[in-house]
Amino acid sequence: MNSGRARTRAARRPPPPPDSAPLRLVLEALADRKAIDPLVLDLRGLSGATDFFIIVSGMSDTHVRGMAEHLVTALGPQGVRPHHVEGLAQGRWVLLDYVDFVVHVFHPELREFYQLERLWADAPVVAAGDPESKG
Repeated sequence: MNSGRARTRAARRPPPPPDSAPLRLVLEALADRKAIDPLVLDLRGLSGATDFFIIVSGMSDTHVRGMAEHLVTALGPQGVRPHHVEGLAQGRWVLLDYVDFVVHVFHPELREFYQLERLWADAPVVAAGDPESKG
């Protein structure tokens, strides 16, 4: 299963730049649903699994689920659909794998516990905070 994914990634064009339209759409969709502490990590050169992690928090299980569902709905008309989704039913940590980027929508307690930002501390932060304040 992983080898198929690796072949798919290898056959694709180079990854999008951090300011690409899909990443902007992700940040805008999450901001629409009041995402807390958005962060984009550039994993290119650090991981063969994906190019970017987008990490956000919600205030409750319902908020986490709502953000994830809204994101899938918002990106769908653009032809951007998740390859894999985990945790949507529980709403504690929803993982949306779009191959070139992975979105992690956390309940604050789980974000603090798993500390992905610390785990991937070598990854450059390419966007943080409210996307509306950029630019």
